[in-house]
Amino acid sequence: MTIANILMRLDVGTRFTGVRHLSTKPKFGLIFDIDGVIVRGKQVLPPVRESFKRLQGENGKFRIPTLFVTNSGNTLRSQKAADLSKWIGFEVAESQVVLAHSPLQMFDYLHNKQVLISGQGPIKDIVRELGFEKTTTIEELVKNFPCLDYINVKKRNPICGPVDPNFPQIEGIVLLSEPISWETSLQLMIDLLITNGTPTGLPTTIPYPHIPVLACNMDLLWASEAPIPRYGHGAFLLCLENLYKKVTGKDMTYAALVGKPSEITYYHANKMLVNHANSIGIENVDTIYAIGDNINTDIFGANLYDKYLSHYESGEGTRSRSLEKLLGKNVKCPSAKACISILVETGVYQRDSQFRTDHSPRDFLPVDDGLCKPAFIVKDVGQAIKLAFKEEKFE
Repeated sequence: MTIANILMRLDVGTRFTGVRHLSTKPKFGLIFDIDGVIVRGKQVLPPVRESFKRLQGENGKFRIPTLFVTNSGNTLRSQKAADLSKWIGFEVAESQVVLAHSPLQMFDYLHNKQVLISGQGPIKDIVRELGFEKTTTIEELVKNFPCLDYINVKKRNPICGPVDPNFPQIEGIVLLSEPISWETSLQLMIDLLITNGTPTGLPTTIPYPHIPVLACNMDLLWASEAPIPRYGHGAFLLCLENLYKKVTGKDMTYAALVGKPSEITYYHANKMLVNHANSIGIENVDTIYAIGDNINTDIFGANLYDKYLSHYESGEGTRSRSLEKLLGKNVKCPSAKACISILVETGVYQRDSQFRTDHSPRDFLPVDDGLCKPAFIVKDVGQAIKLAFKEEKFE
């Protein structure tokens, strides 16, 4: 552990009073990333099943408040819970899963607007669960404006549309996860942004600010079965931001960025972690241990939330631009006093790899180097669980 890590831990320690004695009832909770921590692709990592037995009570269920927070966004929470149950060897409830898009349920001011949705998997079902009532997919947009999808020569269609004269104006864009045909999605999304959601022709003056954009999952890279990290949704967002800037000369803006490392995702996870604690007979969660493999998302996000919590503890207010802006008076005092970041070496991060802060999302730059330093670095998820138990003097 480096001097910086030690100083970070000492700083966290000053927010607690008294000496911790051996605990029989946990006052802490665990947040696990999934890809690179529990699985790589569909391969369960070796220490997972044995390690998670430590979290299982005599009744076969969790005895520690536990949540799984992933930037994956191409599935329903119920399916991810079923996958996790199979991977760890006992039941994970749907309420223990936070996907990249889960916090969007709080953005009810957009739920009744006509939005373009982008991603993979059952995206219509996903956004319906989140509360969005009127949606259009990229495929439906292309069907109504065939000539806009013009990059693939073999697919070109001279009909400009709209084919359906009653096709609704798009009032917002919801980016759930990386699309399949990036060239089509990038072209049509820029078309919507520069035409105020009606891509029938270029206006004399390009509207700005543009229609609202909600984006989930900012991971530039992620770990799969491949020997080299793969592009994530953050890479698609980077392309969209830069194309819009090149075409208009202005910065594309987000109504919200959710998923790790955003504070709102950890705030949402904190609330759900307390709900899980209550469901297993535990009143509160004082400390959160956030375990992940990606410095730019898992560690940066956990440390951002820890900073947010420290401001609450010191009575200085939230000082969180995203939470204040997005939730306003709906921001409730969180239960946790600290969020401790633990980095594992089974995914994106490797001990001999070079870390770059500029891999963080555009709207989080420049990054304070201190926020990208994990409180602890361990080999794998088993060591992370062992470490949390040791820190909490819990068995």
